[in-house]
Amino acid sequence: MPNPRCKTFPPGSSPFGTLFDLPQKREALAAVERRMAAPDFWNDPESAQQTVQELKRLKAVVEPVRAAETKLGDAQALLELVEETDDAESRAELETIVGELAREVDELELLTFLSGPDDNRNCYFSIQAGTGGADACDWAEMLLRLYLRYFERRGFEVEELSMRYGEEAGIQSCSLLVKGPYAYGLLSCETGVHRLVRISPFSAQGKRETSFASVDVQPELGDIDIEIDWDQEVREDTYRASGKGGQHVNKTSSAVRLTHLPTGLVVQCQNERSQHKNRATARRMLLARLYQMEQAKRDSELAKIYSEKGQIGWGNAIRSYFLYPEQRVKDARTGLMTSDTQGVLDGDIQAFIDAELRRRASARHRERAAEKRS
Repeated sequence: MPNPRCKTFPPGSSPFGTLFDLPQKREALAAVERRMAAPDFWNDPESAQQTVQELKRLKAVVEPVRAAETKLGDAQALLELVEETDDAESRAELETIVGELAREVDELELLTFLSGPDDNRNCYFSIQAGTGGADACDWAEMLLRLYLRYFERRGFEVEELSMRYGEEAGIQSCSLLVKGPYAYGLLSCETGVHRLVRISPFSAQGKRETSFASVDVQPELGDIDIEIDWDQEVREDTYRASGKGGQHVNKTSSAVRLTHLPTGLVVQCQNERSQHKNRATARRMLLARLYQMEQAKRDSELAKIYSEKGQIGWGNAIRSYFLYPEQRVKDARTGLMTSDTQGVLDGDIQAFIDAELRRRASARHRERAAEKRS
């Protein structure tokens, strides 16, 4: 029998228009394309780059919906043919299209969960090794590789802002700027402590080792209304950026580290040869982190994330990666588990992110329902 989901919407109609505010997004997309066609568009490179990012964000919604609408039309036409002729080949083709459409609708559903004011922004993404020496630093580098593979899968652009290598292996910390549609909304699901259990490659006795590393994510923001006295509240240190083995990669002290004294927050940037550019980027990173701290005071979900993050160690992990004695990865928040550890370490983490987005949406729904009852 043909899948009854094909009959849900009458021919010529779209189930997506209201859900995704398509008319407005299509108008906005057309306006952006007109701006980009202007001969003086690239005269202001910074503004032009922001417009390009806006184009990508709009296309991330409009193009998948357009493809789903086309597939829905094909399914409805095939359904009519099957009902008239009862052709087995057409029925099989219809079932294939309906299956593909169902998967695409599931993916589009996730976009409805990414409706926060900052979800469609680029983001600052950082990894910090926990205590544990070489094992922890090696795990932090494994996580970095995992996420770089994920960014590649999503088509995200990545800019390295800072990298501190471990003394024996791996990395102590890193900071990246990740650019792409819904980068912050997706990657905010990864904020927290990640735990690895394996046989240590640094132990001659082959001991089982548990290592920790934390992931932190902040949206890249424009002008932020946060007052800060840069002279009194922030300590600035400059240093020469180092590569693996402590080798200096710059001849001048162009790298910048900022410490916000009232909160203890520390950010650093070393990707540019210009100290001035590194300082400007570090200041934007610090403002983004302060902004997120302020948001957490008003947002119960953000507050929960940061209260759970706590110390990088036992009892705070959002996800555990077991490579010994059994092979599995389990998310503590959603309960989702897979035995495909290699796939996960190669960046196949979308299922974990999708599950967390659904969990958060369900939590928000329960909170709103509780508010209505009270």
